[in-house]
Amino acid sequence: MKPTPDTARSRGACIAAPLFAMMYATLLGLLPAGCATTAPPRTAAASTVASAAPAPIWPEPPAKTRIRYLRSVSGPQDWGIAKSLFRRLIDALTGSGSDHFIRPTGVAERQGVLYVADPGAPALWIFDAGRNETHKVERVGDTELLSPVAVAIRPDGAVYLADSRLKKVFLIDRAGELIGVAAQQGLERPAGLTYDPVRGRLYVADSANQRIAVFGPDARLIGTWGAAGSGDGQFNYPTHLALDPAGTLLVTDALNFRVQAFAPDGRYLWQFGHHGDGSGDVAAPKGVAFDPAGHVFVVDALFDAVQIFRRDGRFLLGFGQHGAQPGQFWLPGGLFISPNNEIYVADAFNQRIQVFQGGPGAAREKLK
Repeated sequence: MKPTPDTARSRGACIAAPLFAMMYATLLGLLPAGCATTAPPRTAAASTVASAAPAPIWPEPPAKTRIRYLRSVSGPQDWGIAKSLFRRLIDALTGSGSDHFIRPTGVAERQGVLYVADPGAPALWIFDAGRNETHKVERVGDTELLSPVAVAIRPDGAVYLADSRLKKVFLIDRAGELIGVAAQQGLERPAGLTYDPVRGRLYVADSANQRIAVFGPDARLIGTWGAAGSGDGQFNYPTHLALDPAGTLLVTDALNFRVQAFAPDGRYLWQFGHHGDGSGDVAAPKGVAFDPAGHVFVVDALFDAVQIFRRDGRFLLGFGQHGAQPGQFWLPGGLFISPNNEIYVADAFNQRIQVFQGGPGAAREKLK
């Protein structure tokens, strides 16, 4: 089932009515059916949030639960953000109350604020539950976003946003306002981001240039490493990045069907992964992340699943399958794991972010 585009709605009769009368009628729920606005059609995935079915868990009993489904987020209401009465009235009159993801590919979260890169919109979404605010950032300064694909958060809540078509990385504050261009020099197709708060460095996976670019806080290019190839430290379209507290950088080396790890200075450390169609193999690796215990999570878009590995490449557990129900995926991409071991997966063609909880004890125990 493919995501359904927004249908056209005729609102001519509604627009012709006096504004005050319409707002009053809307408030009382008296608008005739011909003037009423409806939410845009969406996939079945959007209706699963309130499902009464038991939350999926992995592995299945009697094994100890390691991963538990928490919820799906398709729009601000799913993040606990309520619209004011005035906003609801304006949305009813204009038909603009249809904020929802189109094709989310990048995700991150910090202190109740959800950041989502959505090239389908194209926009950066910021859902701020603490302030009960939603920001849909479609322009940064005077520049219209074209293909926002990845995000990375600074400790102060500012977010880096990579636009692969603009060949730039922007720094945007929590309210959606542009701070400045954080990376541009030498970039051809920025696809993945991660930020090192200890060293103040932004790492960018420059997919078309087959390399990793490193930028300082002043947007200055510090250095690059990598080249086209299949050897250690070489790449065949690197797409996603992740960093652990010690500074180990993970790179999804997509068309070499592997994950490579590097020291902060670019020194090659280790790798794992090979092409195949079985558990522990990779077919279309995308998002990558460390959990708090140091396990490596890898999203596979072709398997419609997330796989968990030790650093030595030993396969531990997988979860997910193709579909639109909770815990199922359709071409998932981006991945983020919070310090509380909450796992965020950008479920692109189901138009949602799915959230899972690692545990119990998964943050402290080895998965065996």
